[in-house]
Amino acid sequence: MIRIDIEHVWTFRRDGDAMRLALGFLTDIHTTGKITVAARNAGISYRHGWNLLEKWGAFFGTPLVVRQRGRGTTLTPFGERLVWAGERFEARLGPLLENLSQELETEINQLLPSHPNVLRVHASHGFAVPKLRELLNEREDIGADFRYVSNENSLVSLAQNECDLAGMHLPQGALRQRSIELSRGWLKPQAHRAISFVTREMGLMVRKDNPLNITWLSDLTREDVRFVNRDADSGTRLLLELMLTEADIDPSRISGYVHGEYTHAAVAAYVASGMADVAFGVEAAARYFNLDFVRLLTEDYYFVCRRETLELEAVKAMLEIMRGDVFRREISNLPGYSVRDPGSTRTIDQVLQRVD
Repeated sequence: MIRIDIEHVWTFRRDGDAMRLALGFLTDIHTTGKITVAARNAGISYRHGWNLLEKWGAFFGTPLVVRQRGRGTTLTPFGERLVWAGERFEARLGPLLENLSQELETEINQLLPSHPNVLRVHASHGFAVPKLRELLNEREDIGADFRYVSNENSLVSLAQNECDLAGMHLPQGALRQRSIELSRGWLKPQAHRAISFVTREMGLMVRKDNPLNITWLSDLTREDVRFVNRDADSGTRLLLELMLTEADIDPSRISGYVHGEYTHAAVAAYVASGMADVAFGVEAAARYFNLDFVRLLTEDYYFVCRRETLELEAVKAMLEIMRGDVFRREISNLPGYSVRDPGSTRTIDQVLQRVD
């Protein structure tokens, strides 16, 4: 199998001059407070690291770091802004670049004299799905074509035979039936089966120590609260709309509601960078950016497929991975994620039953 990684480079231009900036180097300084660690991770000397910082500071006309006796090295406010710009970029466009690299991988590998069977998976981007992709990519006998699409669009892809497995997440509790109504037209109980994947905690991502004391959806309508939403096609956005309807909250009263971002990580990065006060999404994204999390409900995540798809060797290999100890351990390390009978198959009627 040939793997493809697409890497991006930040190039700044001013008055005919161009400068490339290694944001990963700044991010390591932000995280560790040590240039020695950042230099080691970048594979350069400490002196070269300082030279880069001085070069970048001269280009922008303002320093990017400041040294404090006994406290190591910290980023200046300008340096912090650069780091958070990079975090938002990666969270927003990372899945799109992964989709593109996956498309190229599949196209190129199909042209090779010998290539494995390819398992086509369309699912919404989160934290557990990329982890499964990593484990599948470790197997040379399996070709995994993962495309990140919205909850509903993945089921459309399955109906149009554009994928073998379609991701579907459903809330536990009273909202389950209302969520099912949005997907029922694409689910055929006789033709389809569901594979248990993970459960994940959904709720409000807020800044550390929750300075605005945001505890429920009604707080989103306060004048002092800025919200950042998911994109209009995402299953998370649809779930939030169901919750707001149930709570009799008008979305037009929420400042920032129309601003949509593509991933859970992207909205979490907006909150962490101070561009918003709260977002709705998975706990893992909040913890990744050192945010606090207010749990509101639990979702079950499944893969839906045709009955005959379960007989594919690639699917059997994937189920073997999902039922193994390594997968359980990796998922247990993701905040807010858990597994219960991963890799077990269920009928559509069993999946559609209410879970409390």
